[in-house]
Amino acid sequence: MRYLNEKAVENIAVGAAFLGTGGGGDPYIGKMMALSAIKQHGSVQLISSEEVTDDDFFIPSAMMGAPSVLIEKFPKGDEFLRVFQKLSSYLNIEKISGTFPMEAGGVNSMIPIVVAASLGIPIVDCDGMGRAFPELQMTTFNLGGVSSTPMAITDEKGNIGISETINNKWTERLARVQTVEMGASSLISIYPSNGRQLKDHGIHGIVTLSEKIGEVICSNESEETIKLKNLLDLINGVELFQGKIMDVIRNVKNGFNLGEAMLEGLHENTGSSMKISFQNENLIAEKNGEVVAMTPDLICMVDLETLMPVTTETLKYGKRIRVIALPCHEKWQSAKGIELVGPRYFGYDLDYIPLKELVTRGGSQYV
Repeated sequence: MRYLNEKAVENIAVGAAFLGTGGGGDPYIGKMMALSAIKQHGSVQLISSEEVTDDDFFIPSAMMGAPSVLIEKFPKGDEFLRVFQKLSSYLNIEKISGTFPMEAGGVNSMIPIVVAASLGIPIVDCDGMGRAFPELQMTTFNLGGVSSTPMAITDEKGNIGISETINNKWTERLARVQTVEMGASSLISIYPSNGRQLKDHGIHGIVTLSEKIGEVICSNESEETIKLKNLLDLINGVELFQGKIMDVIRNVKNGFNLGEAMLEGLHENTGSSMKISFQNENLIAEKNGEVVAMTPDLICMVDLETLMPVTTETLKYGKRIRVIALPCHEKWQSAKGIELVGPRYFGYDLDYIPLKELVTRGGSQYV
């Protein structure tokens, strides 16, 4: 157990945005919301999964929808507590022991901190993805048979409701329609879980990992190559490309950011090109027409010099970036995991090939 101060929150926001693989929201927006809550209510207690008892009960909260909408449709501020308390009241649980993030992301890693600070409850060092994915059924809790409902959903106007569905895919389908009608973004509380479910099906240590990544990225290390090596060593990752964005095709459709980013190579990648395809999160990376990384492995874009994460809604012509990839959590590499979040689910005619194998095929040495 430890407490998260303002510096820790800033690092977590950056690190979680990196793990968000382009999705999960703008880390600046998320950071400011969390810092405001801590300033008003005090530091947040972070506990490990080992400190949780089987009978404890936890409710996560998150934003659903297209992250680009946040640029113009900023949260009012009371949605996070409203949706959390709505589900808590509906479940009629005597005591809610804490909360946790459902995914890594610049906003979705911060919302539980806002809730925890406001209610004086702890946040658990785990999540349900180990990264970010665009749909509600894409969680390791779903892989473990945990129901996503009852689920609460609200918007900034005050509309609020409870859903109970026959399976987690139906939760996504029905909540997506509501989210679109709410202006392409909403706040949800979903996958209420007891301590045993959290221990068995959560991805543990994600908040701490986010903080460590943020510490490396935000460090005062002036030597670019040293900072990059420190980051790659920490995440067991590999740099795929250095380039400049030449074109971005991006649309908000059905509550998602959908599109492609085309890059022209720089430095040792001069003369090469890369295409990144995304649905909120980066899904496929192709170098010179050959796939070099694919979902569920993580494809992360960062600023070429600072290594600060670049989210899909902030992609623009001329921005110079590095493309970094790292392997997904082992839970996603199961047959059920690949079926749920592999390339074929998203409409790509590709069988999943692990990052390590793809990098080796391309003649590079995996870090």
